Amino acid sequence: MNPTRVLLLPGWQDSGPEHWQSRWERLHGDERVRQHDWHWPKRGDWMARLDEVLLQDDAPAVLAAHSLGCQLVAAWAAHSQHTGRVKGALLVAPPDTEREDMPPQLHGWRPIRRGRLPFPSVAVISSDDPYGAAERSLQMAQDWGSSVVMAGPRGHLNAESGLGDWPEGRELVKGLAGA
Repeated sequence: MNPTRVLLLPGWQDSGPEHWQSRWERLHGDERVRQHDWHWPKRGDWMARLDEVLLQDDAPAVLAAHSLGCQLVAAWAAHSQHTGRVKGALLVAPPDTEREDMPPQLHGWRPIRRGRLPFPSVAVISSDDPYGAAERSLQMAQDWGSSVVMAGPRGHLNAESGLGDWPEGRELVKGLAGA
């Protein structure tokens, strides 16, 4: 049996070297799904890239998404024929791309896909995320059928949030891998 692989789905502009995703890549050998354009993300292109990476290996995957990566999971799951390859998804700090103050580079991510995900998922939500009000993030999680972990006031749950290697998040991934 193939071991479960963890695919890291960074958000807009990728994740820097001290972001928990980059740390997991170094510590655990997780695979970052590298997009062709981090600055002007096109939803369809990002979805196609996720399919491409999933099809490179027969092993099942857990998706560990941050920010726009969460919106990628929702959009991809609504259209892909390969959702059966995914055991679960960790959705960290889903942004509200429908907000009026979102940068124009993210307008192509509207409307937010809100269908129930076809695999287990856990959404981790901060109470003071600058890219999405907790109430909106909670509604997205409910629409996606995700269980929710409230992280308290931790900002955008990125390097600036002081998560370090984020062992609590890693435990959530292990739970999804065993689901």
